Amino acid sequence: MKAVIFDIDGTLLQSDTTDDTLYLAAVREVLGNVKVRPSWGMYTQFTAAGILAEILDDNAIEVTPETVAAVRDCFVASVGRHVSARGPFAEVPGAKAFVQSLHKSTTHRVAYATGGWFGAALLKLSASEFPVIGIPLATSDDYVERQEIMLHALRQLGGAFDTVTYYGDGHWDAEAAKSLRWQFVPVGRKLNGLISYGSGAA
Repeated sequence: MKAVIFDIDGTLLQSDTTDDTLYLAAVREVLGNVKVRPSWGMYTQFTAAGILAEILDDNAIEVTPETVAAVRDCFVASVGRHVSARGPFAEVPGAKAFVQSLHKSTTHRVAYATGGWFGAALLKLSASEFPVIGIPLATSDDYVERQEIMLHALRQLGGAFDTVTYYGDGHWDAEAAKSLRWQFVPVGRKLNGLISYGSGAA
């Protein structure tokens, strides 16, 4: 049996640019005009919870469950408004059919592992009609560190696997997969990866 785990934004959905914009807007709406580093890559943990923790620390704001929840809920609501107004995010070509084929396969188990928050991830996947029932979804609500999110997805699949493969679009995905000794498939132009998904097994 093979485990195949997917990042979401930029990997399955063409949502990463909008996601970044809405995330920053939610941070500003809740926290005000706080200092933010020049690029997301300058943060230690490239996850929604990880970046937020570092933003709060940079601005000498206490990290409390209430503050994190306020930013998260604001962000999830903004994603919902965006989808309602503009429709679902476009898939990376062939991604949905590829995930569906693996989900139906008798030799593969599929999970999602994203640095985003659960509510937004589920909303985006559902709106774009990706399969979600019976597929684990590990997110920044579970852990701050990307590797832990990925491991949480694998644990939810249960059992032993001959191989574990992670699909991602960022260098942080590649680094996390390497640290876990998982196989990695780069997606998108940032990593000179695939720009469309073919049919067949992973």
